[in-house]
Amino acid sequence: MPIDYTKKPREQAPAATAPPAATPGKVTLTKSAPTVSLTKSTGGGGVLRVNLNWTSRPSGGFLRKREPDVDLDLGCLYEFTGGRKGVVQALGNAFSVTAPGAASPTIWLDGDDRSGSNSAGENLHVDLGQAAAISRVLVFAYIYKGSANWAGADGLVTLTPASGPSIEVHLDEPRDGARTCAIALLTPTGGDLAVRREVRYVDGTQAQLDAAYDWGIRWGVGRK
Repeated sequence: MPIDYTKKPREQAPAATAPPAATPGKVTLTKSAPTVSLTKSTGGGGVLRVNLNWTSRPSGGFLRKREPDVDLDLGCLYEFTGGRKGVVQALGNAFSVTAPGAASPTIWLDGDDRSGSNSAGENLHVDLGQAAAISRVLVFAYIYKGSANWAGADGLVTLTPASGPSIEVHLDEPRDGARTCAIALLTPTGGDLAVRREVRYVDGTQAQLDAAYDWGIRWGVGRK
């Protein structure tokens, strides 16, 4: 599996905090309504929590052999306004990154759920207080272990800001055989930070995802 050779040693992520209190209502991004503004819906600031949950043991169905367990990993490609690019993911222990000049991590993962049995799933955090330093962030999931069965995994990604409604992206329209799925793209738009649904399945791993979005990271082989 590929990692970014240019990344710095693992940085100390902020201490885990309790998830934000649930807010009535939610926004579900679809093909017909794919975009929402984080700034307008939340007022900006705070930490955005991106949660991935999935079914680790897809059913084989009646008289069919059960599919092998699936290990989905959550991560993101990032680019800062100064041009620095990289990846945040469990692979290669690239668990966090700090924007140039920032005093604390800008994007970080809180762990790696290898079994899919953790009810909290996997969580990626983005400090919206540092949104001015962000050029773009592409949230993705990839199948690290198990068959490329997205339909069986039944993945759901929920973006929960510090205030305002949560935002859901269903990993629907699955294309089995692809190992990577681009989920959502975060970009500054007219003073807002917008979230756009992608749900784009890519053959191959992170290097192929990079090529599909013209990101431009230098990749190598890594493990976790």
